[in-house]
Amino acid sequence: MTQAIDKEQMIIDELKKLSPEKQQEVLNFIEFLHFKAQKQDVQHKEEKEPISAYEAAKEFAGCVDGGPGDLATNKKYLEGFGWK
Repeated sequence: MTQAIDKEQMIIDELKKLSPEKQQEVLNFIEFLHFKAQKQDVQHKEEKEPISAYEAAKEFAGCVDGGPGDLATNKKYLEGFGWK
């Protein structure tokens, strides 16, 4: 715990020595690091939790009016699409 406090104090001390413009650059870099960490967290979450085809397309479920009700039970609807 004291190591973290010491490091924090060192960062603050060094930051105070910089010009306001350089302090802004440091702040921008810190914000970039936060953004990068959040992006990596999202990528890791997506890698761990694969989604189903339904989850990927659920916003489109039920958006088509008409057409055959169930393609899986009547194979004649699949004729001409590579299915016999």
